[in-house]
Amino acid sequence: MANVISDETIEYVGILAKLELSGEEKERAKSDMGKMLDYIDKLNELDTEGVEPMSHVFPVNNVFREDVVENGDGGEDTIANAPEARDRAFVVPKTVDQ
Repeated sequence: MANVISDETIEYVGILAKLELSGEEKERAKSDMGKMLDYIDKLNELDTEGVEPMSHVFPVNNVFREDVVENGDGGEDTIANAPEARDRAFVVPKTVDQ
């Protein structure tokens, strides 16, 4: 089943894609689009009765875990190692003069 793509369709697709196509490029695009539509027609001939739709060829599993705090952030232990601390923050020498 040969799909024929019109010049108007190629012009419209070119405008949507913001492409400036030469005459040769338009003819090649028409041929390519026709082949793609022929392939889709061929796929539509397949019997897919009973075939479950899927989004990936391979099984996709969520590998993320719940974001649950199990042992705290260790902030108190970290600040305990500071030479000087104030309000759960390190006190450091001033490095910029204003």
